[in-house]
Amino acid sequence: MRIPLGPVDILTLAFISICVLLSVVFASVVPSWLWLVTQYALISLVIIALASYARRPGAWKPVVTAYLFLPVIVLPIIFNSLGDLIPYLWPHYFDDLLIRVDHALFGVHPTVWLERFIHPLLTRIMQLAYISYYPIPVALGAVLIVKRKYDFFDEAIFGLILCFYLSYLGYLLVPAVGPRFTLADLQTVTLQAGPLTVAIQETLNSLEHNKTDAFPSGHTAIALLSLYYGWKFREKTYTAILVPTVLALVLSTVYLRYHYVIDVIAGVLLTALTIIIAPALSRLLSRRSPSGSHDGATGSRGEPH
Repeated sequence: MRIPLGPVDILTLAFISICVLLSVVFASVVPSWLWLVTQYALISLVIIALASYARRPGAWKPVVTAYLFLPVIVLPIIFNSLGDLIPYLWPHYFDDLLIRVDHALFGVHPTVWLERFIHPLLTRIMQLAYISYYPIPVALGAVLIVKRKYDFFDEAIFGLILCFYLSYLGYLLVPAVGPRFTLADLQTVTLQAGPLTVAIQETLNSLEHNKTDAFPSGHTAIALLSLYYGWKFREKTYTAILVPTVLALVLSTVYLRYHYVIDVIAGVLLTALTIIIAPALSRLLSRRSPSGSHDGATGSRGEPH
C-alpha cells in the first residue's frame, strides 16, 4: 500500500529525516537524542495519518482543514527541537564572524549605532512589528482558503514551508545567538521597554527554546515571502497592510537587537532563493508523490470537502 503524501508532507519528512540522522550520528554528545527521535517519529506518524485520510475523496471537512493548517503546529515543534540539537553539534557559534562582517560593511556595530534613535514609543512599535511575523503567514493562508483560492494556497504554503526549512538549515549550519547576547557589553542605552514590551520579550524568550536562530533572519524571509505572495495573488488589502508592517518588522530585527544586519541580508536572499526554486521543486515532488502529479502542494489542492 502506497502512502499518499503531498509535496509539503514530503518536504517536512525530508527535513525531519535530516534531524533524525543528526540526532543518531551525534547521539554520544546529544543528551536528549532519544527524545528528539521520538518526537520526530510521532510528528511523522501524525503527518502520514492525516495525509492518508484528508486526501481521500469525501474526507470529513474538519480533518481536511486540520491537515491544511498542520504546519502551524508542526513548524514550532521542529524549530524548538533544534534547541536540543544545535548546541551539541558545534564547539562554538558563528557570532564573531557575523559581527566582523557587519563591522566590515558599516564601520560600526549597527545595534550600537541605532542607540541614538531609541525611544519608548518606537521600541513599543518595533516590538509589535516584530511579533507580527507569527500571524502574517497564517493570515495569508486563511485569506486564500476563505476566498477559495485553493491553487494559490497550495503554491503559497509550499513556498513558505520551504523557506522555513531552508532557514532552519541555516541555523544548523551557521548557529548564532544574535547581538542581544554577544554585544550586550557594548550597548550603553537600554531599549527603554515598557511593561507590554517586556512581557512580549519574556514570552518570546520562554516559548523559543532554540536560541541559535540569528542567521538567516527567518522573520525577514517569511515576512517578505508572504508579502510577495499577497502581491502575486492580487490580495490588495492584505498587501496594503503588509507593506508598512513588513518594513517595520525588518527594521525591528536589528533595532531590537535580535539580528545582525548580515542576517537580514541573508533573509532577503533566502526569500529570493525560495521564489526561484519553489515552483520547480513543488512540481518535482508532485511527480514523486504516490498519487501522481495532479495534487497540489498540500496534496488535496487545499480544498476542504
